[in-house]
Amino acid sequence: MDVRISFNKLLEQYEVLAQSDNAFIAAKAKRILEEQAPYPELREGFSDFSKLETYKDQIGVILQDSFSAVLTNNEIKTASVPFQNVIFNSSERFKRIIRTAGEDFNLEIKNLPDDDMYIIACTVILGFCYGYNLNFKRPFYYQIPDENGVLRFYKILYNADFIEIIRTNKAKEITQEDYEELLDNYDNVGLWKEKFPPNSYIFKGFVISNIFDVTDDQSISNIKSTLIGEDKRKTKSFMEDFHEIFRSLLGLKDLQVGFSIYNEEEDQFERVYGVGMNSFLLNKRETASCADALCNWSYNRLLKENKFFTISDVDKAFNKYEKPSPHVSILHKQGIKSAIFAPIANESGLMGILEIVSKRPKVLNSVMANKLEDVMPFIVSAVERSKAEEENLIEAIIQKECTSIHPSVHWRFAKEARAFIKAEFNNEKAAFNKIAFDNIYPLYGQIDIKGSSEARNKATKEDLALQLNSAKNVFERAIKIEKLPIYEQFVSEINDYLEGLRNHFQVDSEQQISSFFKEDVESAFKHIYVIDELKPLIDSYFDSIDDKVNVLYNHRKEYDDTVAMINKEMASLLDEKQVEAQAMYPHYFERFKTDGVEHNMYVGESITKEDSFNPIYLYNLRLWQLQVMCEMENAYYQMQSNFPVALDVASMILVFSQPLSISFRMDEKQFDVDGTYNARYEIVKKRVDKAYIKGTRKRITEKGKITIVYSQKQDELEYLRYIKFLQSKHYLDTDVEIVELQDLQAVTGLKALRVSVLYHKKEDDKEFYTYNDLMKEIKA
Repeated sequence: MDVRISFNKLLEQYEVLAQSDNAFIAAKAKRILEEQAPYPELREGFSDFSKLETYKDQIGVILQDSFSAVLTNNEIKTASVPFQNVIFNSSERFKRIIRTAGEDFNLEIKNLPDDDMYIIACTVILGFCYGYNLNFKRPFYYQIPDENGVLRFYKILYNADFIEIIRTNKAKEITQEDYEELLDNYDNVGLWKEKFPPNSYIFKGFVISNIFDVTDDQSISNIKSTLIGEDKRKTKSFMEDFHEIFRSLLGLKDLQVGFSIYNEEEDQFERVYGVGMNSFLLNKRETASCADALCNWSYNRLLKENKFFTISDVDKAFNKYEKPSPHVSILHKQGIKSAIFAPIANESGLMGILEIVSKRPKVLNSVMANKLEDVMPFIVSAVERSKAEEENLIEAIIQKECTSIHPSVHWRFAKEARAFIKAEFNNEKAAFNKIAFDNIYPLYGQIDIKGSSEARNKATKEDLALQLNSAKNVFERAIKIEKLPIYEQFVSEINDYLEGLRNHFQVDSEQQISSFFKEDVESAFKHIYVIDELKPLIDSYFDSIDDKVNVLYNHRKEYDDTVAMINKEMASLLDEKQVEAQAMYPHYFERFKTDGVEHNMYVGESITKEDSFNPIYLYNLRLWQLQVMCEMENAYYQMQSNFPVALDVASMILVFSQPLSISFRMDEKQFDVDGTYNARYEIVKKRVDKAYIKGTRKRITEKGKITIVYSQKQDELEYLRYIKFLQSKHYLDTDVEIVELQDLQAVTGLKALRVSVLYHKKEDDKEFYTYNDLMKEIKA
């Protein structure tokens, strides 16, 4: 843009005033015109800004009415070059503000990027030259530090009455079509430069800026914008910005801001968690009882009356009484000299405390505190929103950790929740409708600890035997010291229990022996503990007892730890592999930890809510499931040596080819099958792993083998293809067998494929194969 400083438009007004009937006004206008007359360049315009110094005196005369000497110490006013930070005349007050800011201060408009400046100039041209008034009005600001280093905000209002815009031969004609295109492309500076090429217009004249100190208003606005943002507490700049805003509002450089939250249930103040956040009321404490943090008067002032209070001189208040108030003491300890405590409260009562402190006495006082009246509503609103967000987050965490809704079906729950909200809003009877999915194909699998009951019983018997022998040792030693019949009776009972452990351990044996220890043995030990010779033996006995379960818990702990580790590792591996399965096709997935890990998968059109389901996705998931079971078997035996107890596992897959319906049980917070016919699937799931091969006493599940249970011939053929394919990939061995299952209650005709897993000494990275890979292999 070709910018030229010119006073032509202003001088034209003086030409009119020179013809005035008021002799004083006319004489003054003529004198100004005479002052300019020898210097035609002041009318024609000049681009060399150095000439501003040359014509300094003449410009002063021309602008004397615009810059009144009477108001120069009050008004903040400048004359400047359009679209440039070049000021050539200003009021005395503006000069003082700039001098105070310091020699290294660079004056610039804070909220006006260079590209915006270009586009704004173009919008001005559209109005001046083409009559397209875009009404582009937005406030511009200077941000200037005062003598205390506190940033103050100054709003700029431009008077453009003395500007002329002249088209050059480089200017393009702007059509209605061009105008409409520009309306939708404000941020496309390239397009604006195409329509308005550089130096295609002359900006001739100058602008007068009337400037106003709006620090208070801007500080309030900044507080609003700072509090509106999401997750601001997590950013380091949040509290830094907050401090600067309050420093500007209250005009204090060394001011600090803190917060504490009020917990009504506990009647205590709590720390607010966020980057850079502090509480001067709590200091280093996480929480403090309100009664311990405040005196009676300040407690009533904040919590009952919800009014602010100040301590203008902390040292004076501290020294005034022999036992200072708790809040005064804690401020004094931190070196704070004056403070304001303002309640963050709504109609429901106190939510928290805004704490403003300074290391200087008397600068924070009750007069100063009144300036907070304008900002507290925004802080209250922000805290209300924050509390609501925290409650929602708590509910979300509870749902995620305790009643998780799988992502594949979350859309359906969200849909019903929206309908529930809509019904409540319309004052209709709101009810959360049944969540059900029809025509769903189930997949079920488990990797189960083989012989878990026997292993648990063995560990229990070993622990009980150790504890019985330890007690027996005490009583046998007691007999040698003091031969009482009761000791011999205890030894006899212990021998009976040991015999029972060896030969006929029953379900209630553990409970009987535990009662014997608690009611008889421990009472006797307390009685004979006075015998010095027995004290070490009795101490040793009690040292062996686990504090939590109150029994000797060595072998059982090893077993329980092993089961927990197996479950954790297998569940973790399954979760990791599930990511790949979801990528194949979205489906519902859930797993459970028992003595091993079970998983359910449901796949179908009604879950994905898209017209995309094809049986090939079911085949892919079945093949994936079989591969994963092989992977889990391998992973288990590779880490088995790390477990306290060497246990074996057996894997099983249940194939159910008929689609079924599932629904969410609100009372149990989980999905279950719907209908009598579909219940057969659940019955098979619960009983099949305990089933025997027909005509034998051998369980269908066996360590080292994958068992695939099915009822339909097509299922058998389908899985034989999967097995053959995985044999070629060295997942499975060649010893495939087909067996019939002994009839279960209400379920007959089940068969099973059993095949050995091929194990690897080291875990190799293996890719998963798809159903298409299988088809290629068969065709090859």
